Amino acid sequence: MQPRVTAVLVARNGADYLPRTLAAIAAQTRRPDSLLLVDSSSSDSTGSLLSDFGGAVITTPGRRSFGDAIAHALQVSGGGSAENDWLWLLGHDNAPEPGALAALLGAVEVAPSVAVAGPKLMRWDAADTIAAFGETITTFGRSVQLVSDELDQAQYDVQSDLLAVAAGGMLVRRSVWVALGGFDPGLPSVDAALDFCARTRLAGHRVVGVPAARVATAGPPELFGRRSLSAGAQNRVRRAAQLHRRLAWAPTIAVPLHWLTLVPLAVLRSLVHLVAKRPGSVGGELAAGIGAAFDGSVPSARRSIRRSRVLGWPAVDAFRMSTGQVRERRAQERAAAAVAFSGHREGPGFFGGGGAWVVLVALVIGLIAFGRFLGVGALSGGGLVPLSSTVAELWSHVGYGWHDIGLGFLGAADPFAVVLAVLGSITFWSPSFSIVLLYLAALPLAALGAWWCAAAFSRRGWGPSVAAIAWALAPPFLASLAGGHLGAVIAHILLPTLVLAIVRAARSWAMAAVAALLFAAVAASAPVLVPALAVMLVAWMLARPRGIPRLLGIPIPAAALFAPLVVDQLGRGSWLALLAEPGVPVLQAAPSGWQLALGAPTGQLHGWDALLAPLGLPGLVPHVAVLVLLAPLAVLSLLSLFLPGSTRSIPILLVALLGFATAVASTHIAVTLVGSQATPIWAGAGLSLYWLGLVGGAVVALDALGSRAGVPAWVAGLALVAVAVPAVVSGSSGSTAVVESSGRLLPAFVTAEASSRPDLGTLELRAEPDGGLAVTLHRGVGTTLDEQSTLAATATELTDDDVRLAQLAGNLASRSGFDIAAELDALQIAFVVLPAPAATEEAEATQLRTAESLDGNRLLTPVGATSAGYLWAFEGLAEGEAPSGPRPTDSPWGLGILIGQGIVFGLTLLLAIPTTRRRRVRSARGSDSDESESASGEEAVDD
Repeated sequence: MQPRVTAVLVARNGADYLPRTLAAIAAQTRRPDSLLLVDSSSSDSTGSLLSDFGGAVITTPGRRSFGDAIAHALQVSGGGSAENDWLWLLGHDNAPEPGALAALLGAVEVAPSVAVAGPKLMRWDAADTIAAFGETITTFGRSVQLVSDELDQAQYDVQSDLLAVAAGGMLVRRSVWVALGGFDPGLPSVDAALDFCARTRLAGHRVVGVPAARVATAGPPELFGRRSLSAGAQNRVRRAAQLHRRLAWAPTIAVPLHWLTLVPLAVLRSLVHLVAKRPGSVGGELAAGIGAAFDGSVPSARRSIRRSRVLGWPAVDAFRMSTGQVRERRAQERAAAAVAFSGHREGPGFFGGGGAWVVLVALVIGLIAFGRFLGVGALSGGGLVPLSSTVAELWSHVGYGWHDIGLGFLGAADPFAVVLAVLGSITFWSPSFSIVLLYLAALPLAALGAWWCAAAFSRRGWGPSVAAIAWALAPPFLASLAGGHLGAVIAHILLPTLVLAIVRAARSWAMAAVAALLFAAVAASAPVLVPALAVMLVAWMLARPRGIPRLLGIPIPAAALFAPLVVDQLGRGSWLALLAEPGVPVLQAAPSGWQLALGAPTGQLHGWDALLAPLGLPGLVPHVAVLVLLAPLAVLSLLSLFLPGSTRSIPILLVALLGFATAVASTHIAVTLVGSQATPIWAGAGLSLYWLGLVGGAVVALDALGSRAGVPAWVAGLALVAVAVPAVVSGSSGSTAVVESSGRLLPAFVTAEASSRPDLGTLELRAEPDGGLAVTLHRGVGTTLDEQSTLAATATELTDDDVRLAQLAGNLASRSGFDIAAELDALQIAFVVLPAPAATEEAEATQLRTAESLDGNRLLTPVGATSAGYLWAFEGLAEGEAPSGPRPTDSPWGLGILIGQGIVFGLTLLLAIPTTRRRRVRSARGSDSDESESASGEEAVDD
């Protein structure tokens, strides 16, 4: 009996594909006996195209899935279900070759046990490439296409039994379709054909693939009726289908266990997605897990299987892909990814391109400048004091809690405290030693970061080599090192790596996470750079709109760090104080605009004025010398605007402009108080960004000069080395603010007493240059660098505690009837120290008067001169408790902040962990796009 074929063509918004598909159906050598045209509520011209083809068009009420639309059409059209009646299922983007239906019928006519036959699906835009042919499942139930995106070389042209075939172009016996109830409504797109074919086998029928039947397809089933679908959305659809099948296929006894693990497994797999650089899949993963837990279609799917099943599940298990086959498939994909990656453009090699030599030179110069710190345990001076003595103490000063500064206060810690905690944890046995190591390695680290950044944009080694020298010996960098501005030092070292990470973040989730961590570190170290970095980030988003989802996440860790401090500062109405330099406040003069243009954050010309002063030369000579030495770098930067590649130099020089504007603004923002005087923000951080732009412009110019870059590179490099000579000499001779330290902040006598009484107070009275007296209250061994707070340094209004301390200091510095003993007992102050005064007559007079008053106070016992100044002890201190408050983990607010920050940084770290190299992957519609993902893709999270 001749088979009767009813072709069912379902279209939804398929006007772009229908003309070709309809023409292909009309061109069949064995045409269908009848044709059902189904319009699933399209919003384009699909309906008119179907009507023009001829015949009645069935319109579904509302948007239906492919399977639902077929079921509706068969219900409306009626018709029998004789044993030799067949349904040919086609979508609007399934254009069969002329002999496709004939080949399918030929396969089923010779094998009566076959109930489903599937064609070889070919790519719509590449007729010689197999889009899909055959489906199976892994041991854990994940669906896998046996063949996908392979060049058709007849390697699969052997008809064989398969577990499943795709829905597009499927030929199915009508009686079987009716008996099984068609596609499962719980599987609207993905795995619908797989589930149907599995149920067909359980019902005792065969499923075969027919390679001679070729049908074009424009995309996977989840794209039916859609223009596009993000990778995260595709993962959600596929995972939801897998979970539905798991619940529908599982033995009854196992269903509760599967149901209980849905949400926990979704959370676990979300973490795996982060590690595999697929953060866009996290939301879909969670949604699929939660949706499966409330999937009301599972019971009916299970009933359908029980009603039609004739054979046991071994009929399906025989076609599963084994674990070994899955491993082999992953290995092949990794090998393909490695081959694809090997085609990327190579820049200069680190060793062959001169990078190693430049870093070695920077190391030697660094040891000359700071070699005197070898064997030292801690540093102090300028903006530096030692860190806390243990890692636990370091981490206890992050978040939100009590600050033992003055009489103490409850507030947010500076984000820089986290940077210091991480830094100190590296040398956990002696946290302060980490700063010593940083000074010894600062120059080579800066050179290494600059070289790698420049090499990523250069084809030759001259540019990266000059960039490394220029960055390692940058005047603002050396000035920050000399002045103990640790935040500016860290920011300078990290800036090139941050820029490189941000550039690459537009195409890589891993680099976006790395950029987020670096952005947080730079922002915490030098908050004044945040506005400029934000402008740069927004500009890069506009330049790379496709990378916006990745770039948007870069500021999130920094925002998590700054949020508590922002709330506190805005609560005081001091939003500019958020830009204050973290660390020990340092009194400094604001440099002029001319000095800033020369890269000098201080009032000196990189030390050349002091170096040439003994020679008796005119004052203009140092300016001329510095101008001459900086001229090669400036000329190369400006020249980049007129050489090939100027499209790169323009944004780079705009970065320099942003940095210069930041430096100028820093000198006009005086939010930090040192005693009674306000001091501007350190301009070195802004000048580092300014210098980065200048160096970047020089790199572009040297790369454009090609083989003629040798002489300009040597001239610029040697000139920059010459500029740094005074700073290096000053560092090696020890004439900088930063000096070696024993690690003590207070006299040894006080430190010994504080070892058993960490809450013991020491009152520091310091004579100011104007004759005033500054008072500071230390607890325990003293206020370490990680305990410093910009909330205290930028406070402009006197609190009751400030008045109380000032009153105590005033009465100690003069004879009065004030009950000093009671106040010392109440505040648990056991010592008074009087450091050396400022070098002014007013300060010396105040120092002398205060010392006489302290000596004449019978409550205080003179201890004598110490390295920290003159010391007096209050031996009659009564037992009591010093003012205190909750630590970060002692209050719900503080604990919540720590947990929130921990989650943000934990997820970012997971995303930043390297897995595999970037590879080219093919999108659902066949276009190529760059993605950074696990080479094994979805297979990395099978269960």
